Amino acid sequence: SVAAVAGRRRLHESGATASLLRAIAEIMQASTSDGVLDAGCGDGFYLGSLARQTRFAGHGVDISVAAIDAAARRFPECEWVVANADRVVPYADRSFSIVLSITARMNAPEFRRVLRDHGRLIVGIPAPDDLIEIRGKGRDRVARTVETFAREFTLLDQHRATTTADLDAAAVEDVLHSIYRPLQPQAPRAMRLTFSLDLLLFRPVGSSLP
Repeated sequence: SVAAVAGRRRLHESGATASLLRAIAEIMQASTSDGVLDAGCGDGFYLGSLARQTRFAGHGVDISVAAIDAAARRFPECEWVVANADRVVPYADRSFSIVLSITARMNAPEFRRVLRDHGRLIVGIPAPDDLIEIRGKGRDRVARTVETFAREFTLLDQHRATTTADLDAAAVEDVLHSIYRPLQPQAPRAMRLTFSLDLLLFRPVGSSLP
């Protein structure tokens, strides 16, 4: 939704998720020669920010017109496509050296199809303590995610990135919009929130390190 996209944009611009962006950059190890696909890119913050830092060719796909419109306006140097990556990724076989899926849906066969044989897949999933102050403690999704990709990919590395941020009431409301959580009858209040991702690095099955 437009409200969710705007809320996420303000949250990212506040710097609350800056350390998560750094953690993604560290596990990606991207270079200027890489072609990077972000499947389920949302408003494009992670892909667009990383592309500006590293100068790789960035391509983002999301089903939301509002999200892709926001991404294209903020990061015109990348390519942005409205498409349902749950069904098909609208790119040719072996198009990318890196595929990202950050808190998005996972389509292992399509990710493998568009990824080069020595490419890298980076998956980010909410860790159990992500937004624990709002959601309560969540479940550990790592084992299930590894199983989801086991036929096509081998897990090489994993890392948990966690940060906290003191947010005012308006920023907390943005978070609630961004996770599609209904607002409570009482107005949101300022609070410290935890942001936490489990980052998983995969290689295609059968590929060796270049």
